[in-house]
Amino acid sequence: MPFYLKEADIVPEVENFQSVLIVLCRFCPAASMAATRQQPYIELFRNFLNTESYEQLINNMQSRLEKEGVKTDVFKGNLPPMPLNFIICLWTSAQREKFIKHASQYEAVVVMGCEPIFRTVCDMLATTDCQVFQGMETEGILDAIPRFNLPFNISLELNSVTPVLCLEKQKGEEKVKYA
Repeated sequence: MPFYLKEADIVPEVENFQSVLIVLCRFCPAASMAATRQQPYIELFRNFLNTESYEQLINNMQSRLEKEGVKTDVFKGNLPPMPLNFIICLWTSAQREKFIKHASQYEAVVVMGCEPIFRTVCDMLATTDCQVFQGMETEGILDAIPRFNLPFNISLELNSVTPVLCLEKQKGEEKVKYA
């Protein structure tokens, strides 16, 4: 079951940087956007493995930043083996190294994924000067009913969201957060 994520308006937090890299996880965020907006998750022959509602969210963020004069790029992790490159928590060491090298050229990185991936990216970039920002927030675990339509479209009907317990570390102490 994927995490159910909601978008966070991160643009005001990063619009004063000169360069921002947006790093994508394509599983939980895409499933969440598709279920929330009641749009297809996969339209194989139209968008291959890209979810249109998630792509719109990313394009909108990138456009807003570029209007503020911020140089942006989107890191998609396009390295074999597929489909592991679409899911950040399954990146190989080669994919992680490629990301670190690419991200080190930017002042800020926006992570479009869950809190565990945000922490993973923070750890990966700890030796760089990049500031890392969380572009999505976890609401819970997504329970969705897949719907198949021809020619090969998959939609996710939102059934429920089960809240999850997250531990946040703030200044050396643990703080419990219900997502």
